[in-house]
Amino acid sequence: MTKSLTVLAVVASLSAGTALVAQSTPPAAAKSSAASTGGTWKMPRTREGKPNFEGDWVNNTFTPLERPDDLKDKAFFAPGEAKAYAERNIARQKAQPQDNIHYDDFIWMNEGTLRSYTSTRTSIVFEPATGKIPAMNAEGQKRQQARAAVRKQQGGQSDRVQNRALSERCITWGHEGPPMLPVGYNANVKIVQSADTIVIIQEMTHNTRVIPLVEKPKLGGTFQHWSGESRGWWDGDTLVVETTNYNDQVAWRNASRNLKVTERFNLTDAETITYQFTVDDKATWDTPWKGEIAIKKADGEIWEYACHEGNYGVRNILNAARVEEAAAAAAAKK
Repeated sequence: MTKSLTVLAVVASLSAGTALVAQSTPPAAAKSSAASTGGTWKMPRTREGKPNFEGDWVNNTFTPLERPDDLKDKAFFAPGEAKAYAERNIARQKAQPQDNIHYDDFIWMNEGTLRSYTSTRTSIVFEPATGKIPAMNAEGQKRQQARAAVRKQQGGQSDRVQNRALSERCITWGHEGPPMLPVGYNANVKIVQSADTIVIIQEMTHNTRVIPLVEKPKLGGTFQHWSGESRGWWDGDTLVVETTNYNDQVAWRNASRNLKVTERFNLTDAETITYQFTVDDKATWDTPWKGEIAIKKADGEIWEYACHEGNYGVRNILNAARVEEAAAAAAAKK
C-alpha cells in the first residue's frame, strides 16, 4: 500500500520549519496529568516553547454524539459503567450475522486500536447540560425546507452525479468538520506542526487542513471552503482554532454559511489530546453548543484513503440506474 502523497508533500513542505521537540517543566495546567503518570510525563514542546502536537492520533470511541434518551440527566458514567458500556458495544459488533457480507464489523471498526469509551462522559455534547444538540430554530427549519425543495427539483438520487452524497463523491465527509467528530472506521489523524502553521490530515476522506498561527488575511466570501477557513492562535498551552467561511453546499447539520466553530486542543498526557469545540450559528440554533472528545495516540502511521471524485463507483451507480430505467421502459411497452 502506498502512503498518501498529500501527507508526504505536507511534511516535506514544513520540514524546514518543523518545530523540534524539547522537554521542559510542565505548566501548572499539566501538573495533574504529570502526577497521574507518576510524575514522569513532561509536556513535549517545540523549540519555540509551544506544546508539540505532532504525530499520529485516533479519535474512535463508543461515546455517542448526543446522550441516549435512557440516560436522561446522567452526564457521566462511573468507571465500571463506562467499561461495561464499551463491552456491550464490542459484543454487538462480534454478534454480526454470518450472512452479512459487507465486512467484519469487529475487525473493520476497530482496526489497530480497539474502540473503547475514551472518557466517562455519556455523550460528546456536554453543553447544553441535556447532552443534546439544541433544537433547530425557525430560520434553520425554513432553510432546511428550501434545501429539500431544491433537491426535489434536481430529480432522483441517481439522476446526476451532483445528486449523490458528498461523501459518496469523495469530496468531504460530515465527520471531518470542523468540528472533527469520530467516524465508523479510519478514524485516524496526523498532525504536522511548525512555528507558524498547524496541519491536520484526516485519513478519511484524506482532506488536509492548513491552519495559520500568524496574522494572515482571510479570503472572505469570494472563496468559500468545504471545511471553512481556519485561523489559530495560542492561549497559554491551549491551541485555539476558529473556523468560518464555509460554503452553502456542505450544510453540516443544516447549518448556514454563518457557521463558526471554535476548537481547543490541549495535551493532557503522553497519550491524549483533549479536544473541545463550540458550534455557533444563530441562523440555525438560538444558543451555541459544545462537545468534547479524547483524541488518543495511534499505534502506527495513517495510510492513504484512496477515494477521489469521479471514481468508478459513482459511474457504476449512475450506469446501473440508466440500465434499470431502460429495462422498466421496455417492460412498459410490452
